[in-house]
Amino acid sequence: MHRRHLYGLHSAPVHAMLAYIMKPIALSIMAAALALATAGSASAHPHVWVTTKTAVVYGPDGTVVGLRHAWTFDDMYSAFAIQGLEQKTKGEFTREELQSLAQVNVESLKEYDFFTYAKANGKKTVFEEPKEYHLEFDPKATTLTLHFLLPLKTPTKAKTFNLEVFDPSYFVDFQPAEKDAVELVSAPQGCQLATTKPQEMTKELARRLAEIPADGQIPENSWGAQFTSKISVQCP
Repeated sequence: MHRRHLYGLHSAPVHAMLAYIMKPIALSIMAAALALATAGSASAHPHVWVTTKTAVVYGPDGTVVGLRHAWTFDDMYSAFAIQGLEQKTKGEFTREELQSLAQVNVESLKEYDFFTYAKANGKKTVFEEPKEYHLEFDPKATTLTLHFLLPLKTPTKAKTFNLEVFDPSYFVDFQPAEKDAVELVSAPQGCQLATTKPQEMTKELARRLAEIPADGQIPENSWGAQFTSKISVQCP
């Protein structure tokens, strides 16, 4: 996979997590992002940090029907995203003011498989378009959180359901929240949830990541999968 030029310069397709700030007001954001990309510390990966919460949602018949994601972007990236947006109250944004931004975000995610990789009974899960999406701004932390429901194309009764959320290129770092990172919603009685933490970053891995330029080439799935939590659900 070739790294897209940061923030879509040269009209190349942008990375999904960066795509939602591509709007008419984005010229100043591009300039700021370019400054980050050329700064010495920004040559390392990742470039964007996301804290995740995920709910595995079950239907009345005991099938897995979808995933409800809540992804909180780091404060610097959030600042770029909201720069120039109209707001009625300074320092605050309503859902309505952020809705067009949320729409661009979720529409961009499809190209990257929603950064969500799941298997039901050992078979790859296919997702439909995101639904019930919105962005929420936290004025105290100055961060954006994207909420959306990711429905399964075919609801499945799964004795085993395995899930990972990651960017294969490790351009975006996804890490679970410290509390309530994963939950089961309306799961059949007896279903058990387990999570496995990712490996810790070593000095050698950090050095190798730092040597990759922003537009460098990374073999598919060689990085992101190493630093993601693995979620598994076992049902009777």
